Amino acid sequence: MTLGLVYDEEYLLHEHTPTHPERKERLQYTMDQLREEGLLDDPSVARLAPEMASNEQLSRVHTDDYLERLRSMSASGAGMLSVDTHISAHTWNTAKLAAGGVVRAMDAVATGETESAFVLARPGGHHAFAGDGHGFCYLNNTAIGIRHLQAEYDVERILLWDWDAHHGDGTESIFYDDPSVLVMSTHQDGRTLFPGTGDSRDVGELAGEGYNVNVPVPPKTSDDGYRTVVEEIFEPIAEQYDPDFVFIEAGQDNHFTDPITDLGVTAQGYVDLVEHAMDAANDLAGGDIVASLAGGYGIEGGLPYTNLAVIATMLGYDTAGIREPAIYEPPSYEPDISDVVERVQRIQSAYWTF
Repeated sequence: MTLGLVYDEEYLLHEHTPTHPERKERLQYTMDQLREEGLLDDPSVARLAPEMASNEQLSRVHTDDYLERLRSMSASGAGMLSVDTHISAHTWNTAKLAAGGVVRAMDAVATGETESAFVLARPGGHHAFAGDGHGFCYLNNTAIGIRHLQAEYDVERILLWDWDAHHGDGTESIFYDDPSVLVMSTHQDGRTLFPGTGDSRDVGELAGEGYNVNVPVPPKTSDDGYRTVVEEIFEPIAEQYDPDFVFIEAGQDNHFTDPITDLGVTAQGYVDLVEHAMDAANDLAGGDIVASLAGGYGIEGGLPYTNLAVIATMLGYDTAGIREPAIYEPPSYEPDISDVVERVQRIQSAYWTF
């Protein structure tokens, strides 16, 4: 198997503050882990150099007014989109390069250059709306990549699986009336975590009604809970949707060490998630799959190991030995998510069969 790895040192330039959760060490520690494990020397790993997303690519998703506001604020070297989303002199170019990284990955898989791809970029994008951004996000990298894929290739249906702990409110908004993109999201219940959205009753609108699937899980949900959601909700819907392409918004902040969320997934849990995603891609979409790093802020305890788990699984490695450092212990409490699963199935049964 060949995997395209999108990474660039310029992804390290954008910074909020030195102690902000979304800081450059997220990528640096992961690259160190991949180097230590020998993945960067594997000929099956193709290093893909990104280019900044073009104005045309950006404008397929974002309003001109917002793009100009973001560019001018970055040119001034200071500003904020929200209290936790700071703008510096490097923000505009780094955000365009992150969006361009997803575009590069889409091209590589769509043309057969690589069988799959992983985008190790920052800043992330799923909290970016067409005309605004917050939650550490500026440009919606995922939406920009998907609109590029649709414009350039014969791809009619895209399955977007967002497993970030935070609900992707921006991505949901962009595709809410669009049946060509099925947005499936598992996230910590919005009553307990930013941004407070992602209710299971939000199913899309107009032509997109039934193509938005939210599964808000309770705090402490871990590997077993996520596996239940995948088997009882995502797999049946994915099979019926029959996508041409699978995209993973790979938020690694479901890990139990994450400092700003409250879930319980382990590194081995991520192996399981990726295996299911790849099974869906292989069975339904000719194997075409791209994953892009979203959240994940346990910089030492979780993120390098979850990123390793995702990439190694996509490469077909033996992943049985991948785990977080032994000094970290996952929570022993496992909440009952049967009510959540039943509620989502009841709501979505208007559109899908379970």
